[in-house]
Amino acid sequence: MPITDELDLHHFQPREIGSLVPEYLEAAQAAGFARVRVVHGKGTGVLRERVHAILRRHPAVASFALADERRGGWGATVVELRPRG
Repeated sequence: MPITDELDLHHFQPREIGSLVPEYLEAAQAAGFARVRVVHGKGTGVLRERVHAILRRHPAVASFALADERRGGWGATVVELRPRG
């Protein structure tokens, strides 16, 4: 599957998130993306919190925040990636 600047988690099982999100971040960073969007949906917020916990400790992540309303609001997170060193 080609790496794009968006990872839509609607296509995956919750149990896959723990390995999928870090692998995606590493691949996106290697591909040269400075910013990506992770779509986790609005739901109850459990998936969003799991994604944010991964983002907090991943070394490729410079910062992250919920997307603005045009990009998905609280159903998506925009991630700023560190340049690959």
